[in-house]
Amino acid sequence: MRVVLLGTAAGGGFPQWNCACALCTAARDGKLPSRTQECAAVTGNGRDWWLLNASPDLRTQLTTTPPLWPGPGPRDTPLRGVLLTDAEADHVTGLTELRGAAGLKVYAAPPVRSVLAPARAALDRYASWEWADSLADGGFVLAGGLVVTAHPVGTKIPKYVPAQGPVPAGPWVTAYRVEDLASGGVLVYAPCVGAWSPVLDALCADADCVLLDGTFFAADEMGTAVRSGAGQAAMGHLPVSGPDGSLAALARHPGPRRIYTHLNNTNPLLDPASPARAHVTEHGAEVLPDGSELVL
Repeated sequence: MRVVLLGTAAGGGFPQWNCACALCTAARDGKLPSRTQECAAVTGNGRDWWLLNASPDLRTQLTTTPPLWPGPGPRDTPLRGVLLTDAEADHVTGLTELRGAAGLKVYAAPPVRSVLAPARAALDRYASWEWADSLADGGFVLAGGLVVTAHPVGTKIPKYVPAQGPVPAGPWVTAYRVEDLASGGVLVYAPCVGAWSPVLDALCADADCVLLDGTFFAADEMGTAVRSGAGQAAMGHLPVSGPDGSLAALARHPGPRRIYTHLNNTNPLLDPASPARAHVTEHGAEVLPDGSELVL
């Protein structure tokens, strides 16, 4: 199984267009590498590729990743579909870049498919896609020899969903377990996690690699970095640091490779020279650049 980290930043990318925090300023000055919004691609055979989320930066990500280039025919593409972890704008907006590509299959949890109904109808006017329930009993098999199961890991509802009126019930946020039938390699993909749970412990227990939500290093990071008064707790992401943070939870699972993704523009992990990055590295976790490829 090959996994390409197409993008590793949270919504807005890095640097964020309307932010002049110290980290974004350093990125604009060329002192830190820029990052596109979080998205990954996975294949079991090198020919059939599946996207894990679809970021607003998808066009750039596809054009800078040769294995995902079209061909050999003028409209042939190695992309077979998309696995959505949630309905957040930075994970679904890229679907519009794929409009017109016939035969794609999109997996998502029922509430995600429900809230995307208007977008689904619009996209289907360009080309017919299949929209499947990612939480179907027994999981599903992807072209290329990958077996996938989806697991509820959060209830975060996107801000664009109206607060008035009925809200679709069920898990809004899922993690994916992807297993390569040929190699036996197991990837856990969980870029949006509100709180650690026994579900995540079970997923990490037999994984070879875990791509995990690293949005915020500290719970009060947003208010500290941009003086907005809005901290992590209001945004539904588990911080990396602290006794109840994800790094402490990952310490129980030293076996798999542990990689943080979906990094907010305020996160000091974006700076390779920061004490935060040193702390994470010391505890066996990694932060990789856009374009990194993993083989499991």
